[in-house]
Amino acid sequence: MSCSARWTVVDFDAVAEVPCPCGTSRRALADVAAFPGTVHRTTITGHAQAHYHRRLTETYYILECEPGAAMELDGQRVPVHAGVCVVIPPGVVHRALGRMTILNIVFPKFDPQDEILVDGPGPSSSCQL
Repeated sequence: MSCSARWTVVDFDAVAEVPCPCGTSRRALADVAAFPGTVHRTTITGHAQAHYHRRLTETYYILECEPGAAMELDGQRVPVHAGVCVVIPPGVVHRALGRMTILNIVFPKFDPQDEILVDGPGPSSSCQL
């Protein structure tokens, strides 16, 4: 990461991967006081574990995904494809379905203590984009 008093540049390939309920994530900007959130590049390797956040809002921007990939939001299946953006407010139980790479913009800054895992996917229905 390169910084000055007025700007920051992040090379996500240089950010260490950490495990997450979805697969692996590279989380950036946690230590940049001037930015009120964090940005993650997350590789989702299959069906992620359902979870929610009490205070975090996540914004998933789908960079790439396999055919048939979807998000499950409060039990509702929403098909996704590259270029789709999904805003997930606090309290929404969610998980990714299928392999995908996303950019996740999180406000306020990501806190692993605010990631509450849920048993099972919950009831399911479908939604079309």
